Amino acid sequence: MSLSPLIQVEELLRIFKNPGVLLFDVSNHPGAFSQYEKEHLEGAYFLDLNTQLAEVPDHPAHGGRHPLPRPEVFEQTLAKAGISADSHVVLYDDKGGANAAARAWWMLKAAGLEKVQVLNGGLQEATRKQFPVSAKKEVPRHASVPLTFSRWLLPIADMQEVEKSVSLNDHLVIDVRDKARYEGTVEPLDAVAGHIPGARNVPFSENLDAGGLFLSAEALREKYETLFGNIPVKNGIVHCGSGVTACHTLLAMNYAGMEMPHLYVGSWSEWCNNHPLR
Repeated sequence: MSLSPLIQVEELLRIFKNPGVLLFDVSNHPGAFSQYEKEHLEGAYFLDLNTQLAEVPDHPAHGGRHPLPRPEVFEQTLAKAGISADSHVVLYDDKGGANAAARAWWMLKAAGLEKVQVLNGGLQEATRKQFPVSAKKEVPRHASVPLTFSRWLLPIADMQEVEKSVSLNDHLVIDVRDKARYEGTVEPLDAVAGHIPGARNVPFSENLDAGGLFLSAEALREKYETLFGNIPVKNGIVHCGSGVTACHTLLAMNYAGMEMPHLYVGSWSEWCNNHPLR
């Protein structure tokens, strides 16, 4: 039986001290590391989106705000973080797992790691259920048998593929940003407001219930099977602002037992810097 991409707090409490289990805080905002230093789940190391999970370009027109690092660079990041091919990695963030934890999950799966999970509900759910916290500085050991890979193993779409897909009836481009950003009434991060012509808006937040936990696998499967209809999932492309929260929807679909569509890593941040609004 394959490992679920989600782990519940109760499950993590039973295993987090086991050898081979590595816990990572992947919160992403200006004060994330300072928050981690003050308090994090016991035993958790820190992963930084901007320096370890992306190679931030000089301008978002070239790959968006958070392009993937080169495989050989990410290999080094994993080795320094102590992640080996047989590690069991659990990831969380302070957005209920809905932000960079999902991106880290996708990257580790795309690098070939088998045992990787996101903590359902993230930091908030863990502290609500009295998971032990710490301010201890955690320093990972360098991996003795590093995970190696030469290419990303999950499907990725580039801007040219998105340009083709939006005009094809048997393809589906999904924009997971909030409705207001999709409609262009607000844009807090990118240079231009709006959306890719032809893209469907299905906010990633709708994968969650009112308490910030993922909907059941059955509910998510029904939702996305209805969305795709007769369109093959392999013809789907998912994007967001910079290729981070799009991974939340890919995680949700994987949890639902579905094939994962393509990730458009450059997302709106790349697209809006290369296409004038129509």
